[in-house]
Amino acid sequence: MAVLPLLSLSNGVFANTLVSSARVWPASEYTRLTLESALPIQYSLSTVKDPDRVVVDLEHVRLSPELENLPGKIDATDPYIRAVRIGRFKPTVLRLVLDLKTEAIPQAFVLKPVGNYGYRLVLDIYPAIPPDPLMALLNENATAMLQPDLNADSGINAKANSKAIRNTATAKRNKSETIRLITVAIDPGHGGEDPGAVSRSGTHEKDITLAIAKKLKAKIDKEPNMRAALTREGDYFISLPMRLVKARQLNADLFVSVHADAFIKPHARGSSVFALSERGATSAAARWLAKKENEADLIGGVNLDIKDPYLKQTLLDLSQTATINDSLRLAREVLSEIGDINHLHKNEVEQAGFAVLKSPDIPSILVETAFISNPDEEKKLKDVAYQDKLADAMLAGIKRYFANNPPLARSRMVFLE
Repeated sequence: MAVLPLLSLSNGVFANTLVSSARVWPASEYTRLTLESALPIQYSLSTVKDPDRVVVDLEHVRLSPELENLPGKIDATDPYIRAVRIGRFKPTVLRLVLDLKTEAIPQAFVLKPVGNYGYRLVLDIYPAIPPDPLMALLNENATAMLQPDLNADSGINAKANSKAIRNTATAKRNKSETIRLITVAIDPGHGGEDPGAVSRSGTHEKDITLAIAKKLKAKIDKEPNMRAALTREGDYFISLPMRLVKARQLNADLFVSVHADAFIKPHARGSSVFALSERGATSAAARWLAKKENEADLIGGVNLDIKDPYLKQTLLDLSQTATINDSLRLAREVLSEIGDINHLHKNEVEQAGFAVLKSPDIPSILVETAFISNPDEEKKLKDVAYQDKLADAMLAGIKRYFANNPPLARSRMVFLE
């Protein structure tokens, strides 16, 4: 354990707040530390340079076993935190020092109790220069296209062959049909502090949605004129507005949010596809589900003090009639394909006020793959072969949508033989 050699007292005389859980959620976008307690934690936050560190002073907090074990939860692969040190700075102050791997911008905030959580002190470590999702997607595609041919000749013959191939490729490309590259943003629901629905056996929706989303991405990436990007690539939390922001940063043509439904009665079953509604939900069940999904930020943890004008722009109440109509067309195609592999909860697309679908310019759907609260459907959702079928069905629906609704021209182009 990395304990700061500050004061010999293991616990201050006035320390009365106990941290019952300490969690770490590393991700490419940011790393989150969460300290959970029965009482709100008073804290102060500062940064130190040369080397880069973040210092968090906790008022009236005991040095509990959970805090003592926190340094061991920092993985060597964490992109931003090198190590955590902890010790008593003053009789009433417990100090956490985060040794950083790079310059970072920390944010800290306290969340009130919600669901199964008590008070949470959340510390987010963001890179000083945030990653660009569009550049990451382009780099990923470039890497895939530049994979070497292991059967190619070497030396002088290889150079000659390479030149001949380039000339042939150029000639073919000039004669080829030019079409636009289609980008699909895939959103695995929930993540990190927000598990989503949890089955009676302990299966978390966030794990199921990520597994299915990764399969869908892999299948889309194999299509010659399509590429996909995930709003999250691991077990960490992304706020609902930020999921929309990432889709728009990618210039996405579609947004597909993947979920696994739950209900208080275990016999509820079937798949559903939803689109946004500006005029209220199409059913009481759709309204209930939208309310539940929209509360994800309360559970996952959002810093409400951040005033991001780009987020506000994303959530502007614009006229979305055209986008909603496109969303409904996409939803019908996907629902039809999913109906071939699973019972449908309803035979028509439903609509409700899902916050994650409120992009004013990207056709967006939410797919409830099955009921994780139904034991039989839970088994399906955990089955790799069934996950593969779901991904195939969603891809087929997406391709059929674009066959009937070609995307508008943009600068990103690919060439077909």
